[in-house]
Amino acid sequence: MMSGGRRTPLELYVHVPFCVRKCAYCDFVSGPAGPEEMAEYVKALLAEIQAAGRMEKVSGYEVVSVFFGGGTPSILETSDIEKILKSIRRAFFMGEGAEITLEANPGTLTPDKLTAYRRAGINRLSLGLQSSNDRELSLLGRIHSFDMFLESYRMVRDAGFSNVNVDLMAALPGQTEESFRKSLEAVAELLPVPPEHISVYSLIIEEGTPFYAAYHEQAEARAAGESDTGLLPSEEAERNMYYMARSLLKERGYDRYEISNFARLGYECRHNIGYWTGVSYLGFGISASSYMEGKRFINCEDRKVYTEAMAELEKNRDIEPALRTVRREEEIVTKDRAMEEFMFLGLRMMCGVSEKRFMERFGVSMREIYGPILEKMERNGLMEWDGIRASWKLTDAGIDVSNYVLADFLL
Repeated sequence: MMSGGRRTPLELYVHVPFCVRKCAYCDFVSGPAGPEEMAEYVKALLAEIQAAGRMEKVSGYEVVSVFFGGGTPSILETSDIEKILKSIRRAFFMGEGAEITLEANPGTLTPDKLTAYRRAGINRLSLGLQSSNDRELSLLGRIHSFDMFLESYRMVRDAGFSNVNVDLMAALPGQTEESFRKSLEAVAELLPVPPEHISVYSLIIEEGTPFYAAYHEQAEARAAGESDTGLLPSEEAERNMYYMARSLLKERGYDRYEISNFARLGYECRHNIGYWTGVSYLGFGISASSYMEGKRFINCEDRKVYTEAMAELEKNRDIEPALRTVRREEEIVTKDRAMEEFMFLGLRMMCGVSEKRFMERFGVSMREIYGPILEKMERNGLMEWDGIRASWKLTDAGIDVSNYVLADFLL
């Protein structure tokens, strides 16, 4: 809402659930589809965006970032991306400096597409490389080779994009510390200009994926301290990969500003920082999450239910029934829950969580709520007080066991 004449920041996420082929590790709501299904879905997206824009509570907000995720957003026709952004600009107030990111997979880009993206206002691209090793890419089920990625990257730079992220994955089946180093070096030394941002994520074996069937017994055995088949890197090797990423990328001018993200100065992903620091956001499309005005809601995962509800909305323009059909989960975020999220999301940031911001937001000191936990974590060397920033942050040892540390802040 407006405060003192200033609009409140708002982030938008657009879910594109389509891809050429679903990767073996992916548990996102996505998969292949034909042109008619995609066109029907885009039409539904436009209806949902316009409906959200007609709700009075968005009038005091300014869109500061838009993120197209998936799936593979770059699989859509460029005219569809243009329509979506035009719809957003009609429905919401968007500042000139808004960050607009589109995820793209190598093998789905062309010079014409990239020119159209620039024309539509997209100013940041995120390329899903994952590995420079073709064998590792094949095991993941990716549609591209490293050479295809290099071709796409050159096209992106030739098109004039100057804010580019590249995704890498660690702890892949058969991956060694040496092969991971080669991927890091390949990305950090890309020509003509290395990327401004690099994300490094560990592979997570999710239930319901082909990888789960192949590797969950090994993961369970390792968690229980038993021997395993050695197909996945050990926890020690995974930890070494992260140490390697931190040191190698630092040498090349990248600052680790979040547990899994590295950027050159000024190129931190503003959209993701918003998630970690509690900025309100609205998600459009199936399975998209939203957090606004103290409420969190998640759209349904059924594309048919979603498109039919949005088609009905177009007919009678009655917003509430259609949105109630689409929004399957809703949660009132209590003060306790908001404090939890402030801590375990904010602690992902290397700058930590600010005591001043905590007091301003909740009207109580962080030490009053979490004093014993903070003291325990400091005593165990997992957290430390940053006197310059007046914030609490994870130590290197705390980052190694961040899931354990963050879980301790659940009230």
